[in-house]
Amino acid sequence: MEHVANSSTDPYLNTDAGTMSPFEHGEVFVLDDGGEVDLDLGNYERFLDVTLTRNNNITTGKIYQSVLEKERRGDYLGKTVQVVPHITDAIKNSIESVAVIPVDGKEGAADVCVIELGGTVGDIESMPFIEALRQLSFSVGQDNFCLVHVSLIPVLGVVGEQKTKPTQHSVRELRALGLTPHLLACRSAQPLLENTKEKLSQFCHVPAGNILNIHDVPNIWHVPLLLRNQNAHLSILKQLNLLDFATTPALQDWTRMAETFDNLTESVRIALVGKYVGLSDSYLSVVKALLHACIACSLKPSIDWIAASDLEDDSARLTPEAHATAWETLRNAACVLVPGGFGDRGVTGMILAAKYARENKVPYLGICLGMQISVIEFARSVLGLERANSNEFDDKTPNPVVIFMPEGSRTHMGNTMRLGSRKTLFQTPDCITSKLYQNSEYVEERHRHRYEVNPEFIGILEKSGLKFFGRDESGNRMEILELPTHPFYVGVQFHPEFKSRPARPSALFLGLILAATGQLEAYLGRHQNGS
Repeated sequence: MEHVANSSTDPYLNTDAGTMSPFEHGEVFVLDDGGEVDLDLGNYERFLDVTLTRNNNITTGKIYQSVLEKERRGDYLGKTVQVVPHITDAIKNSIESVAVIPVDGKEGAADVCVIELGGTVGDIESMPFIEALRQLSFSVGQDNFCLVHVSLIPVLGVVGEQKTKPTQHSVRELRALGLTPHLLACRSAQPLLENTKEKLSQFCHVPAGNILNIHDVPNIWHVPLLLRNQNAHLSILKQLNLLDFATTPALQDWTRMAETFDNLTESVRIALVGKYVGLSDSYLSVVKALLHACIACSLKPSIDWIAASDLEDDSARLTPEAHATAWETLRNAACVLVPGGFGDRGVTGMILAAKYARENKVPYLGICLGMQISVIEFARSVLGLERANSNEFDDKTPNPVVIFMPEGSRTHMGNTMRLGSRKTLFQTPDCITSKLYQNSEYVEERHRHRYEVNPEFIGILEKSGLKFFGRDESGNRMEILELPTHPFYVGVQFHPEFKSRPARPSALFLGLILAATGQLEAYLGRHQNGS
């Protein structure tokens, strides 16, 4: 097979993931074209090393919006607009339009489109999608449609019996809706027992060879190897009548990565100071980028999650134990990372973390809000501007070092930010970030923000030692800052985590880990000539 296309369908009514709270749905993943999408697409990009677009993400909100816009234009010529056929047709059209566009960067139409339908069988909101897929399976023919049903095999009670009833019921429900699974992908803690497989095969009408077991593994990179060992690729190709094109999966790199990670013994402690630390999925791409960077340094990441508000003085009074623990954790970390976020909760704690890292020469990486935090802290502590702040947190501050930079609306939240891949030009090759990016003249990274460093304060900030080594093409938007007197004190307005890959870690995350382990100088020396 030459080409693969991808379509992710999510039954929620939001047009995209842009306005959803990280506590609700995990992080918002940003694509090159500015699409704000579900974190699932981030997993696809990382695992498959592909570049997706906003069209690869289909939501109920998008579908209804397009149908209602057509209705308002009169495109339906006065007909009654209904879920069937109008919504289901719109779903099918969206899938078919992206199905021919390869996501692997190759030319020509895609051979196979992988469609992921989120939600649970039986959910009301996913019904139009299931009906659309039923119609699609009928129109393309059985040899061109392969349905893989993902289900959980729980273990109940002290006896530890693997229960197949939930899977039996979900398959029965699916078949009642007109779809019959060709393969079952069964999640379980332990490998499936043979009698469990036999029971599933008998009651779900799926051949035993098509029952795939994805049991818990030491790390996620073992999953493709697990599927390969069960000949999942051959089962899928057989169903699609593509066995003649089958080749041995090239998983040597995956095997090496999985085994390398299993054998790592040394770790590095990373303090992640944020707002949404109660749910690690809120910072999933940051966590993955740290993992990629650590493995490149033959280390395991040991992430210490610190709620920014626990570092604040109010916390010392109201929750003294949490306050003491947070500060002890911060002081024991080898480096500090402040990721992106919105709103003023926890900002004071982040400023204290940035101050601690700056004053104690602890490696620091500030991403998006984390960069703005370092500017606010520097303005207050070094420039003596005690009320320096961002207009986002205090619109009456006399020293607005971070301001709203219009590239969208202040009031409409959805899709109004500076979004997607943008070019950042290095102002000098003589800085850590330029060297980490292999002495490139520019770098293209993804953005998601409304507020930026105020250009009016750049002169005074740089005069006091905080250097802005990366700017946009206009020269007005500050993209990268460094403190040259510090071993590694870096802030970036963009989100480098979104383009990190297992075999190609983000340059800045790699720099942070190298600095935390005392290897940065030697690394830069070795790579000075771009070798």
